Amino acid sequence: MTREEFLTLCRDDVRIAIECNIDREPTAIALDARVVERRVVASQVKNLQRCRLKHPTLYAARCILPDRSVEQSSSEACAAAKPLRGESLLDMTCGLGGDTIELSRRFSHVVALERDEVLADVVRENLRRLGITNVDVVTASAEEYLERCDEHFSAIIVDPDRRISERRSVRLEDSSPNVVALMPRMRQVAEQIAIKCSPLFDVDEARRLFADCSVEVVSLRGECKEVNIYIGLSEPHLSAVAVGRARYDARCESIGELPLPESFRASDYRYLITPDVALQKARLVRHSLCGVADCWSENSFGFAMQSVEGRIDVVGRVEPIRSIEPLDWKSLKRRYGGRGVDIVLRDCPLDVKLIHKRLSTRSGSDYRLAFTRICGTIYCICLG
Repeated sequence: MTREEFLTLCRDDVRIAIECNIDREPTAIALDARVVERRVVASQVKNLQRCRLKHPTLYAARCILPDRSVEQSSSEACAAAKPLRGESLLDMTCGLGGDTIELSRRFSHVVALERDEVLADVVRENLRRLGITNVDVVTASAEEYLERCDEHFSAIIVDPDRRISERRSVRLEDSSPNVVALMPRMRQVAEQIAIKCSPLFDVDEARRLFADCSVEVVSLRGECKEVNIYIGLSEPHLSAVAVGRARYDARCESIGELPLPESFRASDYRYLITPDVALQKARLVRHSLCGVADCWSENSFGFAMQSVEGRIDVVGRVEPIRSIEPLDWKSLKRRYGGRGVDIVLRDCPLDVKLIHKRLSTRSGSDYRLAFTRICGTIYCICLG
């Protein structure tokens, strides 16, 4: 966003135009000569409509939403799930301010760093519209601020930029700021540190980089949204958080201690459990189901002898099994060829396109088939 666009969006007549057109199609606004600054208004209405569910607080206050910041920002619900609180917070990568705004409710004082001068002004204006007065937005890079910082904070939160080159990277060493290089200084400045990583970031990589860390995988509506690293909050552990549904914690050293399940007898099981994606990403599926009676899992799907629908200790979808058998292409093609099939894969070397091709099926809802590898053998599970 340019400074000219920012100043335009601060004008009263433009704010009124946005409010009057908030429910219209942005393309129709852009073509309507009666709308003042119609292209700027159309762009802002589009971003506000996109953020209606993702950032309801920003939407309700009709905050200014730059295009790139909207794309990169995490949701308000994910920000609310972070277990940070204390006296003072340093947000080293403010961006649109989603984490800053949510966490300002749990800290007495927040310092938010944003090196882009225009975006820093956008955040200041949005904080004003929201009535938030305990946040100081500082126009500086994380490296610059840490070098001269003489203040001690209760916590630091940082969301490194992974788009610093043409190819996006999930490695923390390739992101900006480089939190691996800055970690010694960050530990001097704050008691607690939170690092927000890509949903593709591997939980084992976090333990390799920071031996004393906890790792939290966060999902929202069945999609993995964040992998968060926490240092100094608690004893090291792994967590899977399905926002708005459940949280599962496990001590890191206990993960590898679970014995592998006994050999799989397909005829014993009548229900399939598709665990929440956060459990799978954190490799906690088997760990989470080990206390559920008559359940079996290697670490992808879970299998139950009796229905576990509605149990609070089962985080995922539960479906009855019609049949379960080792993969036999010819048999499956005779049964499902030409039909519409919804395909689900977990821990399986196949892909959906290949399965449809081999079975002569199409995407549809006549049948729902799950494919997974169990004790080295690929199984097909018919559900419903």
